[in-house]
Amino acid sequence: MEMQGRRREVVVSSLQFACSDDISTNVAAAERLVREAHAKGANIVLIQELFEGYYFCQAQREDFFQRAKPYKNHPTIARMQKLAKELGVVIPVSFFEEANAAHYNSIAIIDADGTDLGIYRKSHIPDGPGYQEKFYFNPGDTGFKVFQTKFAKIGVAICWDQWFPEAARAMVLQGAEVLFYPTAIGSEPQDQGLDSRDHWRRVMQGHAGSNVVPLVASNRIGKEIIETEHGPSQITFYGTSFIAGPTGEIVAEADDKSEAVLVAQFDLEMIKSKRQSWGVFRDRRPDLYKVLLTMDGNI
Repeated sequence: MEMQGRRREVVVSSLQFACSDDISTNVAAAERLVREAHAKGANIVLIQELFEGYYFCQAQREDFFQRAKPYKNHPTIARMQKLAKELGVVIPVSFFEEANAAHYNSIAIIDADGTDLGIYRKSHIPDGPGYQEKFYFNPGDTGFKVFQTKFAKIGVAICWDQWFPEAARAMVLQGAEVLFYPTAIGSEPQDQGLDSRDHWRRVMQGHAGSNVVPLVASNRIGKEIIETEHGPSQITFYGTSFIAGPTGEIVAEADDKSEAVLVAQFDLEMIKSKRQSWGVFRDRRPDLYKVLLTMDGNI
């Protein structure tokens, strides 16, 4: 007798909007869009990286450390906990964390009943013109994590992490059924001719396809100007947020200028069967991967 396969549907959402440099305005915008995603059936809603204000890492400014707040009793996390409980949705919440003398680019995972499931701290910290994060953030010390939410076991990493296949693989090895990447990326102040959006997207499509999991990426839009010690610095964020399916296919996408609420539905049981039968985890050879633990390729 042929057994009927179980279904386990989840609807994921990616938000995209332009940030002002006012916390209350941005948090209100995020809440409005979370509500819109919920109205479209979303169970898990991803907000972009550091959405409380401008992407301040264009400049190395001592006064910008005042934007950091401790994880415990963080007002934006508390507000999103209340919203998550009201709507019955999962919300990863990106924030600039102050932890005694350390500072992190962190994300708290709020379950559908408002419970805080814990935080992930960004592991890979970029440093270049316009993206000078090493001035502000310690390298994350949590390791790559997965979170068992009401709707799915999810892996969440942050922006520059999304360029590293090791991060995606580590999360899926721990059981992540969907990957989420909040992001702040756009033009390069030192080279206006450089446009990384297609590269950015293809790398993450590769993570989805090579791990046979859906992937959700949320990026901001709009032009942001920050005063630096060398004059104003400007980034135009290119949006193009998207949701990819388990073969890397794009199933929902935004443009580079418009506010957006993307949604997509997946059957996690069907995808689990596909992942198991495809063999990419069966045929792995961890005993041959020791070179990945080196910086220079010499074992």
